[in-house]
Amino acid sequence: MKLRLSISSLALLLFIIASAVQSTSLPDDVDWAEYLGGADRNHYSTLTQINPENVGKLQVTWTYSTPDSGQMQVNPIIVGGILYGVTSSVQAFALDAATGKEIWRFGDPLKNWASTSRGVTYWQEGQDKRILYTVGPNLWALDAKTGKPIESFGDKGKTDLHTGLPEIAQNKFVISNTPGTLFEDLIVMPLRLSEGADAAPGDIRAFNVKTGKLAWTFHTIPYPGEFGYETFPKDAYKNTYTGAANNWAGMAVDRKRGIIYVPTGSAGYDFYGGNRKGQNLFANCLLALDARTGKRLWHFQTTHHDIWDRDMPAPPNLMTITRKESDGRSRKIDVVAQVTKQGFVFVFDRVTGKPIFPIKEMPVPKSDLEGETAWPTQPIPSKPAPFARQSNTLTEKDISPYAENRKELIQNFRNYKTSLYHPGTKEGTVIFPGYDGGAEWGGAAADPEGILYVNANEMAWIQTMVKTPKEDKSANLSAGEKLYVSYCTSCHGTDRKGNPKSNYPSLIDINKKRDKAFLTNIISNGKGMMPGFTALSASEKQAIVSFLVGDEKKEVQTAINISKPVYLPYKSTGYNKFLDNKGLPAISPPWGTMSAIDLNTGEFLWKIPFGFEESLKEKGINNTGVENYGGPVITASGLLFIAATKDGMFRAFDKKTGKSLWETKLPAAGFATPSTYQVNGKQYIVIACGGTKLGTKKGNQYVAFALP
Repeated sequence: MKLRLSISSLALLLFIIASAVQSTSLPDDVDWAEYLGGADRNHYSTLTQINPENVGKLQVTWTYSTPDSGQMQVNPIIVGGILYGVTSSVQAFALDAATGKEIWRFGDPLKNWASTSRGVTYWQEGQDKRILYTVGPNLWALDAKTGKPIESFGDKGKTDLHTGLPEIAQNKFVISNTPGTLFEDLIVMPLRLSEGADAAPGDIRAFNVKTGKLAWTFHTIPYPGEFGYETFPKDAYKNTYTGAANNWAGMAVDRKRGIIYVPTGSAGYDFYGGNRKGQNLFANCLLALDARTGKRLWHFQTTHHDIWDRDMPAPPNLMTITRKESDGRSRKIDVVAQVTKQGFVFVFDRVTGKPIFPIKEMPVPKSDLEGETAWPTQPIPSKPAPFARQSNTLTEKDISPYAENRKELIQNFRNYKTSLYHPGTKEGTVIFPGYDGGAEWGGAAADPEGILYVNANEMAWIQTMVKTPKEDKSANLSAGEKLYVSYCTSCHGTDRKGNPKSNYPSLIDINKKRDKAFLTNIISNGKGMMPGFTALSASEKQAIVSFLVGDEKKEVQTAINISKPVYLPYKSTGYNKFLDNKGLPAISPPWGTMSAIDLNTGEFLWKIPFGFEESLKEKGINNTGVENYGGPVITASGLLFIAATKDGMFRAFDKKTGKSLWETKLPAAGFATPSTYQVNGKQYIVIACGGTKLGTKKGNQYVAFALP
């Protein structure tokens, strides 16, 4: 029997086949299928149902309450009507994106305290659909339909992120806060490491999505014979006291060209580099690597020999801009734009690495600390202008007019060093923008017109360096207290009172809040921005916990053989904000801003204060701006959506003017980047509301908005 098809029947068959193929694709116009909206990390959506005319009608359409509560920095992804996210205790889940109903959840809240997650990665090949995400040091591959581990991946569903690191790193703290970046069947993983001299090396590594096996490695602390080896002391790559130079903030990838763009952080120790003299490639670099092999194509270092914790805080943006040539003609250029904590935007040709706007090496102050050799120059872009104020522009007039103790603050300010890139001093150096930026991990958004939208912090911090005594003055201390002094005082203080205003909690009466098992786990694995101390022995961790809860038995504790931390001649006194006596910023507002920068010209389109300080708004003082964490989303209809502020609001702005169009109070502050998507013809925008940061209340909800 012969099969005969008419032209109309053949057309129908082709339509059915095409529809079936389309149903398994990832339609970018309705989904939010990747971290920050796409491989370009531009936080951009083509959806237009919600627009400037109707955005004021938005209302809550569903909520999802997680089984735990606390900080959530997650940018959820949405594929084919299913939303994938992570709870505050790092449990992955899938929801019906139209209703918020839970489909599956993976993870054990009693074991997953260790890290703060910004989301998951979705990969698909035919009917093989996977969710890849990290818990502690493990990269998991889950079946996207069921949430169950894929047994053929790594060791029964997981791969240890220590894989491929040198022997000296095998027992060191390694986690990942940020979703990996996909290229073909590879996932390139960010790493969060210790920021001390005990940090593991921050090698960039790609793993096979199907097997979990290591595919390639790029050494950010170069090995002998590799480019940049001479920028560190000899054999720094194998020393136990030089590490980091890691990517923790995430990456962007140009899949058409096969180039992955990797921003890196500082080398350890963050604030003293006498043990790592030199320029320190490839710390603080934007790296362009061959995505298939990890081979370096080009790089640019934004901070030489970093001693200020000037990590690059967010993935770069892959954009296309239009530049006018000398003959008046216009030329389109594919660029990569990198925002920084310093408030700079560095813009490069995506292929060649050539700066779009001139960058000059400017002389900066020398260090007066023994053994430290600060790099003599630092790169300053000619355009765009900084999107945040910087320390070298500050004068006494910039001390907050709202501070009750303004005279005291002015006197303190006179004693501080304020030059841009002034090395840390014993008297104190103003770090402004602060350690958290400027730009922070939320990153910038970009639209197809070449406009970059970036929210920024304008909080000053004080870097104070103290000499570390070589002799042991802790002979009369118990083992637990000795360890506490060595590892914990820089954040929690010698008095254990912490610095809640700078997000470092008090440990007084910690036994009334947490049990010993919880505390031991935190010391081992870290929590939020606290690193884990995996190199400590079980008895040493037990000693610290016993000291904290007040049940040390000194005759037992003193018998512990305490491992000595790496000796450095100088250490920072910790992360201390420059605040008034009410806990408000000592520098005048705005304390948070939102800017729109035209990268076609390098000029600002608009800049506004972002958020409000509630205690001052009650007195009629508005538009102060506030600290903010989390990024914006841009839509083709002309909207900019963002939460991020400690005032707990969710806002929509006109992207062309910065005019506020809509705002609503969230159940808890949304320190996360929202996602927008469409299901069954309806556009939604969803935000994770975990609170806790900046002293805000805890939350546990994902909240989705839509038009009535």
